Amino acid sequence: MTPLNPIATLRNVEAVGRVVRGLKLTAERQVQAEIIDRIDSLKADLGGRPTDDFGFNPEAIKPMAPILAWLYHEYFRVQTFGLTDMPKGRVLYVSNHSGQIPLDGMMIGTSLLFEGQPPRAVRSMVERWVPSLPFVSTLFARVGQVLGTPENCRTLLQQDEAVLVFPEGVRGINKTYDRAYRLQEFGNGFMRLALENDTPIVPVAVVGAEEQYPALWNLEPLARLLAVPAVPITPLFPFAGALGLLPLPVRYRIHFGRPMYFTGDPHEEESSLLDKVNAVKTAIQDMLDRGVAEREHIFW
Repeated sequence: MTPLNPIATLRNVEAVGRVVRGLKLTAERQVQAEIIDRIDSLKADLGGRPTDDFGFNPEAIKPMAPILAWLYHEYFRVQTFGLTDMPKGRVLYVSNHSGQIPLDGMMIGTSLLFEGQPPRAVRSMVERWVPSLPFVSTLFARVGQVLGTPENCRTLLQQDEAVLVFPEGVRGINKTYDRAYRLQEFGNGFMRLALENDTPIVPVAVVGAEEQYPALWNLEPLARLLAVPAVPITPLFPFAGALGLLPLPVRYRIHFGRPMYFTGDPHEEESSLLDKVNAVKTAIQDMLDRGVAEREHIFW
């Protein structure tokens, strides 16, 4: 038997390491190129204009693409389920909302951009307090986020856009962890807009965001003073200082349900819409219950 040569073995290991690093770099470049191609494909809907009427500019997403890719693939390690045969043209994605800050909306939008066939630019309806934030409001508009008014949503649907809404509003995003994965009261506005614009609804359930900032309680007086939805006290904030502001690296699992189609008068009484709204709410709650039961752990 030929004796083992430590130097030759080390050189072989180093050579294999270089090959692996080279393959990884090539794969990363291919992924980056594919993402850029997907972003460029969004320009076709602008009809040659640099932005749409709300200020959306696909070019503004490109500098953020590496950050989005890292958050999506490495930090939250997002898994998607049911992201096939999504409706073309106008569609309302209706999701649960949680996690204190809207990273859930970001990951839903990223999944439809990175993995959707074809890629879609999801126009999230944001809360009224968001446009009051310096710089953030402009950035949000550039990447496609829109103030959540019925008029804005109606305009986007009439332009055959994909719109993401959270009927729980701030009731969902700032709830404490003892109510995790229990949907809060839904508003009815999304259903009126779906009926008015003959729009399919895709229920979406996000599992994982509840644990990124598990709020033990909220400092409501301070939140009112700062004009923000909540100031949560979590196991790490404020006790861990600045580190406590980082979301925990939980694993996101995003479940897309089958499209739901509704008919009826969009101007009917609130009570008459309740059955339709509850059908969507039940679909999301069922996916949440199954998703929580099936996952092995919050971090993997």
